[in-house]
Amino acid sequence: MTSQPEASNTSPDDALESVDNPPRPYGKRNPYAYIEQRQQRLYRRQLDGLSARQLVLDHAEREGCSVATAWRDWEVVNSWNSEDWARDRENMLARLQTMRTKLFNAAIRKGQLQTAAQVLDSLGKVVNESGVEQQAANAPQLFISIDDRRQAD
Repeated sequence: MTSQPEASNTSPDDALESVDNPPRPYGKRNPYAYIEQRQQRLYRRQLDGLSARQLVLDHAEREGCSVATAWRDWEVVNSWNSEDWARDRENMLARLQTMRTKLFNAAIRKGQLQTAAQVLDSLGKVVNESGVEQQAANAPQLFISIDDRRQAD
């Protein structure tokens, strides 16, 4: 007798159903990779200067999805923006200083002395050039005098 494998009574579709697959949040038609690509396109477009509502409505029209789906994509893009800001926060001061220095040099080269003076003021505020003494001297002073009316009566 030859040993033959026993025939399986279950169809391949039944075997797939028994595997724990997480439900798709946006329906069966769109795979996760397509959803992420769509969200990345919206992320790139946010620098166009449009308001959030305009971006979402334009995104829904361009991508051929519903407005509700476009708003869900916008929520993901907002979370990406928060992550980006949290990562870049440590380097932001150094980057701003570099940009100010480049702007100052360009303004001097082009003879824009007013712009150069404003950039120098900005640089001075960052390094606290005015100092505590200067700020204290510029602070308003309050003088209070009290008239004694008890003896006038």
